[in-house]
Formats: sequence, structure tokens, C-alpha cells
Amino acid sequence: MKKYMVVENFKPGLMEENYEVYNAKGRQFPDGLYYLNSWVNTEKNICFQLMESNDESLFYVWFKKWEQFVDFELYPID
Repeated sequence: MKKYMVVENFKPGLMEENYEVYNAKGRQFPDGLYYLNSWVNTEKNICFQLMESNDESLFYVWFKKWEQFVDFELYPID
């Protein structure tokens, strides 16, 4: 399984609304995309998530569900 770092930059003023949806619906990952750990810096409105998958395209399916709240960056970890 390949590991990835996902960097989430919350759009201005939308961090709280993002967490309302998260609390109601969860992370909404497609099958085959796995969360390992995360770290949030509320001062900078940014979240780092360590994740893994055998299919990188699943990240883009997941990103679509949250794009109204977050700008994503995806980094494969070797």
C-alpha cells in the first residue's frame, strides 16, 4: 500500500462549516482509500493527513466531495 500526505488548505471562513459536514457525514472516503493520522493547525487553517491507497485516483474522487471547503495538495511519500 502506498502512503500519501494530503495537505488541506481550508478556504477562508469555511473551516467551521467544513467540520459541520464532517461531523454529520464523516470523512466520506471511497472504498480503497485509508486514513492513518492527521494534524490540524487552526491558526493557519490547514490540515495534514497521512493516508494510503493502491489507487491514487481515489483521492480525486474524495477531493470532489470537499472542494467547496478545501483546496487540496497531494504528495506521494516514497
